[in-house]
Amino acid sequence: MDVVFGVLGPVTAWDGSGDELPLKGPRHRAVLARLIIARGRVVPVSRLVDDLWDVPPADAVGAVRTFVAALRRALEPERPSRAPSRLLVTEGPGYALRTDAVDAWRFERVVSAPDGPPKEALTGLDEALGWWRGPAYAEFADDEWAHAERSRLNELRLRAIERRAEAKLDLGLATEAVPDLDAHVAEHPWREDAWRLLALALYRTGRQGDALAVLRRARALLVEQLGIDPSPALRRLEESILRQEDPDTTSQVWAEAAFTYDRTVAAGSRARLESTVGILRNLAVTGGGGLEAARGQRMAAIAAAERLGEAELTARVIGAYDVPAIWTRSDDPPQAAEVVSAAERALAALPDGPGPARARLLATIALESRGSRGGRAREAAAEAERLARNLDDPALLAFALNGVFMQTFHRAGLAPERDDIGAELIDIAVRHDLPSFLVLGHLVRMQARSALADFPAADEHAAAADRLAERHERPLVGVFSTWYRALRLAASDQPQEEVEAAYRDAIARLDGSGMPGLAGGLPALARLSLRIREGRPAQTEPHTDWGPYEPWTRPLVLVAQQRPREAAAALRKAPEPPRDLLFEAMWCLLAQAAMAVDDKEMMARARDTLAPAAGELAGAGSGLLTFGPVTHYLRRADG
Repeated sequence: MDVVFGVLGPVTAWDGSGDELPLKGPRHRAVLARLIIARGRVVPVSRLVDDLWDVPPADAVGAVRTFVAALRRALEPERPSRAPSRLLVTEGPGYALRTDAVDAWRFERVVSAPDGPPKEALTGLDEALGWWRGPAYAEFADDEWAHAERSRLNELRLRAIERRAEAKLDLGLATEAVPDLDAHVAEHPWREDAWRLLALALYRTGRQGDALAVLRRARALLVEQLGIDPSPALRRLEESILRQEDPDTTSQVWAEAAFTYDRTVAAGSRARLESTVGILRNLAVTGGGGLEAARGQRMAAIAAAERLGEAELTARVIGAYDVPAIWTRSDDPPQAAEVVSAAERALAALPDGPGPARARLLATIALESRGSRGGRAREAAAEAERLARNLDDPALLAFALNGVFMQTFHRAGLAPERDDIGAELIDIAVRHDLPSFLVLGHLVRMQARSALADFPAADEHAAAADRLAERHERPLVGVFSTWYRALRLAASDQPQEEVEAAYRDAIARLDGSGMPGLAGGLPALARLSLRIREGRPAQTEPHTDWGPYEPWTRPLVLVAQQRPREAAAALRKAPEPPRDLLFEAMWCLLAQAAMAVDDKEMMARARDTLAPAAGELAGAGSGLLTFGPVTHYLRRADG
């Protein structure tokens, strides 16, 4: 019997005939909901006990087992009594639900799918939104363990509503889109894209005055209540409406050009492959779904080039993806490793000689090996830079310098070196009209000057990056500049409420950015930075998502929980922090924990590692957060 699980509303399950299965009481449903949220991972019995009761009864473990047994009978009524369950399985210290049939996951696949023809998109989104029977995990709105998943699904639903409206606009159904969008902005007034779509729909129906009034309402709301300016997209739409232009003229040009290209360029031509990489490169800088889609298609393009067996073509396909990169943790480490392997294979197959293809492959290896400890990536960066300078190719040199930047984290205290790289990037980009690398140069200098506590200079570079982002439509820049401004407030010892509000705004910008390598664990780390600077212990909430930073935050969490022996053990097990923008920050966390548990060996290691960064603010080189002056940790480590 195929069981389908529903969480887009009250938690329920249906059999293969569509009949609802009897799931018994609220705690039975809570166990099932908790296992669905885990997405196939094992949830220990102890965690289930903590989630189900504020004050667990004496027989809590036995009660959980009773709930699980009852759920198994309800979900698989025809299973023989001693046969193992194929759905709700026992594994290790707990239980896991083995299924892919969850309405929320199916909904997520529909909403996250790349854009297709508008008619198909509208049909699919209409159907998917019809699966909602109420708020996600409706009966568990007050349970902390469900909060993050409920928020994530609600955000997906709102995105689906906006994508459906876009599909209607693309199909010329502006009049039909207006009522839904009007209700949408009334219920969710902070969503700028909803205001943009509503104004565009009104304009398309001939209601220019109403469209402008909507944009004025949006501006007033954003400025007066949130203290932020409208996005570039809202401002561009207002300008287009005032000039009585169709904001989608570019879409028509694109459609006609794409149709002509598709009709005239042979399907199997190599030109198509190289053109595809150019599109992916432009798509990546749009952020969000565009960046994710570009990442997803990049390896397919490389694999297609390799199958043709032409080293020069493969090198061009790999090297043409010269998307500037500022963050040193990969969004997709397995894919980055695949790109590096493909680049190494192409390098080995290229004829000898200092050509641009070789330089681009080496720069790619340096970029995609961000955070690595080996010497190969640094050697590749240096060789790419040497070749680019000799070839006198400004765009190639800018790309190579991006690779050099990614490899300037092999020790602490290298902010001045990165500042020099940023300055050269700005100079090259200005002289040779390279806007993407001009933005990169300003962001690199914003980070470097932050590390050196030169905030007036960092402010100038952040503002310059924002201006360029608006002019050249680079929405991801706003993620970094918003985080920088929160850091700026924190480092300037502004009132706690103001700093926390700035970080809430910054955290909100991560959603939908398409940068999991940046977003993972960062909100929790930012909150920890504020607590440490205020002299408070680390947060100890059980569901805190530390992401990849867990090995270096765990000792401090255990210290805060007054578990010094476990904290000391976790500190000894902590691996060497990765060589990236938060290298000094992670070492400061280790130093803090070492002082708390009196681990003199770790204190000495931290002191020796951090000594070259004595003039910097710990973590501020990220442009995101800071744990205060490095000298503070050095003095304490010295006793």
